[in-house]
Order: sequence, then C-alpha cells, then structure tokens
Amino acid sequence: MIELQHLTKRYGSILAVDDLSFTVEPGHVTGFLGPNGAGKSTTMRLILGLDAPTSGQALVNGRRYTSLRRPMHEVGALLDAGAVHGGRSAYNHLLSLALTNDIGSARVSEVLEQVGLAGVARKRVGGFSLGMKQRLGIAAALLGDPGVLMFDEPVNGLDPDGVRWIRDLMRALAAEGRTILLSSHLMSEMALTAERIVIVGRGRLIAQATVAELTARHPSLEDAYLALTAGSVQYGATR
Repeated sequence: MIELQHLTKRYGSILAVDDLSFTVEPGHVTGFLGPNGAGKSTTMRLILGLDAPTSGQALVNGRRYTSLRRPMHEVGALLDAGAVHGGRSAYNHLLSLALTNDIGSARVSEVLEQVGLAGVARKRVGGFSLGMKQRLGIAAALLGDPGVLMFDEPVNGLDPDGVRWIRDLMRALAAEGRTILLSSHLMSEMALTAERIVIVGRGRLIAQATVAELTARHPSLEDAYLALTAGSVQYGATR
C-alpha cells in the first residue's frame, strides 16, 4: 500500500503539494490525474524519497522509502524514461541496477524478455526510440519483482500495440495483488486501464473514487475529469 499523510512540499514561493492525503491499495490499477502543475510528479518524487517533504509523510507498506534496505524488492518506479546512460547496453543498464539490490543476472534477462527487448539487449540505449526506452524503464521497475509499482506517463512514445501491451501488463500486475499507481494524461486510456482514480489540482486532492463512480455521474471519465478540475491549472508549479 502507498499512504500519503498530509503531504506538503514547497519550492521557494511555489506550493507544489498542499496537505495531500490519499491511499493506493493493492489489487487495483489506480490512475493519478491532474492538470499540468497539479503536483503529480512531485508527489511521486516525494513517495520515492527523491525530494524531502516540507511536512507530512509518504509511506510504502507503512515505511518511508528511504528506510527500505533493498528498495527495488518492494517498490519499482518509472518516472523518466530518458534517465539512462546512452552509452550502456540495455542489459548492462539493468545489470548495474540489479547489482545494487542483490538481484541476479538471470532476472535481468527475464525482464528484458517480458518487455519485448530481448532482441536488442546488447544494443546501446542511446540508439533506442522513446517507446523502447519506456519499455526499458518498465523492465527496471520490474527487476526486484516488487509489490508496489509507480509509472509516470508510461505510454508516451508507444505505438498502438505498445499501448495495448502496457494496458494488459498493468491489469495483470494488479491481478497478482500488486499496488499500481499510474499517471497519465490520456483519459480514454485511463478509462480502459484503471479501476480507481485519484485527481489532484493545485497540489490538493480533488477526488478519489472508482471509475464506475465517476462515470455514473458524468457521461465519461474525461467529462468527470474536466468538471472536477475546472480552474485548477497552476502554472509555475512545473515539477
């Protein structure tokens, strides 16, 4: 489970996350939605200990991420598919990550096969398309076979087959009892992938409900989103 308790983050005069509290439970794909500048990426960074909260806390399975001894075995994340060393092969990139958490090389080959990159495992990442880098980032998130997974816009750069693959993968992982937090701006795709939705605006919680609950009150998930987030764009809070 992911649990946020009155999480707040300021960057100088910018209030990026404002007293945010919600939970992400296992066994479901939870969509994380909000306008540009709503604080989604900052929230994910706070959960992963990449930024320190101004106040409040983010817990993974009841503990702060920074206290986990082998974090990749508990949490997998893809925040930026481009954050890889272009001179390394896909295999060596994953192997270097695996060694930091006592993960064997056999698992590296396994996840490369799972994401469809086994055929280019020895090629340098610098020559990969964005879609291939997304798949590599997903492979990295899966390395430790974690129970909690977080993905920030994972369908960016994927072709239609790749988008369908992501959708099926997210659902399959949730069906295994894992906790899945998925950020996306594609409402149509979120309606097909997520079961539960968390919507934020200006760093604050706007709604937390199932897709069925939102669409029962609105013609579509997109209509529900637009109605709930009207006026909540916060330019300047770009993290």
